[in-house]
Amino acid sequence: MRYGAKILFEDVGVVFQRGRRYGLTGPNGSGKSTFMKVLTGELDAQKGNVVRPKRVGVLSQDQYAFDAFRVIDTVIMGNRSLWAALEERDRLYSKPDLTDDEGMRLGELEGVVAENDGYTAESDAAILLDGLDIPESLHERMMSELQGGEKVRVLLAQALFGGPDALLLDEPTNSLDLESIHWLQDFLNRYQGTLIVISHDRHFLNSVTTHTADIDYQTIIIYTGGYDDMVMAKTQIRSRLESQNAQREKKIEQLNEFIARFSAGTRSSQVMSRKKEVERLQTSDLARSNIARPFIRFEMKRPSGRHALEVKGISKSYPEVEVIKNFTVSISRGEKVGIIGRNGAGKTTMLRSLLTGMPGADFDPFTIDGGTVEWGHEVQIGYFPQDPRATIQSNLTLLDWLQQWDPQAGVEELRGVLGQMLFARDEALKPTQAMSGGEVARLMFCKLMLQKPNVLVFDEPTNHLDLESINALNIALQKFDGTLFLVTHDHDLLEETATRIWHIDDNGLEDFRGNYEEYQTALAAKG
Repeated sequence: MRYGAKILFEDVGVVFQRGRRYGLTGPNGSGKSTFMKVLTGELDAQKGNVVRPKRVGVLSQDQYAFDAFRVIDTVIMGNRSLWAALEERDRLYSKPDLTDDEGMRLGELEGVVAENDGYTAESDAAILLDGLDIPESLHERMMSELQGGEKVRVLLAQALFGGPDALLLDEPTNSLDLESIHWLQDFLNRYQGTLIVISHDRHFLNSVTTHTADIDYQTIIIYTGGYDDMVMAKTQIRSRLESQNAQREKKIEQLNEFIARFSAGTRSSQVMSRKKEVERLQTSDLARSNIARPFIRFEMKRPSGRHALEVKGISKSYPEVEVIKNFTVSISRGEKVGIIGRNGAGKTTMLRSLLTGMPGADFDPFTIDGGTVEWGHEVQIGYFPQDPRATIQSNLTLLDWLQQWDPQAGVEELRGVLGQMLFARDEALKPTQAMSGGEVARLMFCKLMLQKPNVLVFDEPTNHLDLESINALNIALQKFDGTLFLVTHDHDLLEETATRIWHIDDNGLEDFRGNYEEYQTALAAKG
């Protein structure tokens, strides 16, 4: 598949075997989603063919395609032959009189329904929905009544329904909270068919996949093991090839020196043999990798005081739900707080409540119902909202937008920061409204690197980032010497950065002094 002069992949021959679970990896723009569409049949390859099993479960990317259907029916539609049989059967049963042929047809349809476990379809669909945190109260609702994150989970249940021979999932963890992601991991690890999954969640890939199909060098190479195994094997192979090339180049240099010294002399036969050896040893150009890694470093202009934050008795409610009740906490400089909970539990509300009265706030005002929030001496806050695009003005170039956060910075310094975040030189003049989701996130990191705050408040910063960018962010947050408040559904990011966990649920907010692994151990001990 190519677009104009750009080749995504060429002459790819690969077999995805039953019982194996493949992670489809590659940087943004390498062709992962395009390849997945070729596998599902949504796109035709420009050359070659794809052989598919009879029943394939596909995660639909169109959240609005099923708005006219009930939630439970949308899930059952994942088994197309069953759904078609159920629809035709119901249509025949609704007729007052049946012909003999229609009666025979009904018998055939009942056979199809039985073969596809149609008599337990609704209860099977309900089990999937419950696992993905879609409560029973929503099962009879219309899809149009659901929120975006809920729709994604229903469509995921649709892909999983009916035990398809192959599952093709493009970013299935998007809009899922950690609990739902862990449920999905367990489900997929029990799945017996062929799984091909695109994900930017490193922990998810390492937990689920048995093999990795990596799109790079304009082809697809299968590696054994999860994402980390693939990176190690790929690095070792690349290093070996580079080492072999370096040794060849050194040998060629020595041979050329001999040829230059004796080509005019009496040792012509030796010169000829060395010329032939040079031809044989000519180094092959190594194909260039598509992978590009951003460089993220969060520095501080100056550290804050020893006490970064004091919260006393804060509360926040919405109609019919109390999110925060009389919460008191003290945060010292350098603590890194990971905030977790189910979708809708109030994680963003918690962050916004903490930011009440934040010095130099550049977002909509937010009020709490009671209590006080006091930021410490010399605190400077850098905020990454859940929807960063809403905070970026349109009709500005990236350079102009970035300039306002540090008017003293020169153009070359700004271009340097943009370059660190993989914006090519001419992209600095790109209009802000033309950015992709990943570019918006990387531009926000540019802003924070210019501002140099000593407190970072991040609300799901990994949305739209590829694995390389998430890994770079993870390392940057581990090295950050300031204070961090982090909402994320990325297991590794949470586990490797947070030193303290706040868990929000219907019972309120639990403050655990320890990292995520220690929190999980304590939770398991409680039973």
